Amino acid sequence: MVSLSSSGYYLLFCLLGLLLTHLPFHSADPDPLQDFCVANLNATFSINGYPCKSVSETTSEDFFFSGLSKEGDTNSNPFGFIVTAGNVKTFPGLNTLGLSMNRVDYAPGGLNPPHSHPRATETGVVIKGKLLVGFITTDNVFYSKVLTVGEMFVIPRGLVHFQRNVGEGKAMSITAFNSQLPGAVVIPTNLFATTPPIPNQVLTKAFQVGDDVVNSIKSKFGG
Repeated sequence: MVSLSSSGYYLLFCLLGLLLTHLPFHSADPDPLQDFCVANLNATFSINGYPCKSVSETTSEDFFFSGLSKEGDTNSNPFGFIVTAGNVKTFPGLNTLGLSMNRVDYAPGGLNPPHSHPRATETGVVIKGKLLVGFITTDNVFYSKVLTVGEMFVIPRGLVHFQRNVGEGKAMSITAFNSQLPGAVVIPTNLFATTPPIPNQVLTKAFQVGDDVVNSIKSKFGG
């Protein structure tokens, strides 16, 4: 049996450290194992993602999506914004490719309320108008900037962020994600419009307010 000196153990530890730091780590969706895998949204079984549509049933239309060309209805919610999603659920050709895009339209004064994307980093560009974009780190540090047409932003994965239209007219941005389905945890609705509802005792304690305040907020979201 070969024994190692203290210096030998130290060298082995260093080599293992170098090896581990060069291992590939994936920050979003796994790499595809074929050219494409158009999602079969009607599959009767569930996997982590979507199963592939048969290649024989795949057409050119599966790889093109026109949804982001149309302005959304910003009157459909109390925040004055609307997301048109170009993810795997609306664009099945994205399945297994690890990316997606959204169009976000804002009425004057519209707000994309504080939210996070648990499965993706977000980057975006302002196409129309002027937006205040901000995010909060896990150390409760707030970063923000007002952006105009052509300027970009990036939101690290999982961090709470928002966009608000601070211009005089409508605004619009295009955002991209390194996930086919980034998910969205929208803080106001996640806290005050869940099914079943979060107990008032939790919310009153968390926000240091009374039942009347919590019930008033819940009522605005149909709770």
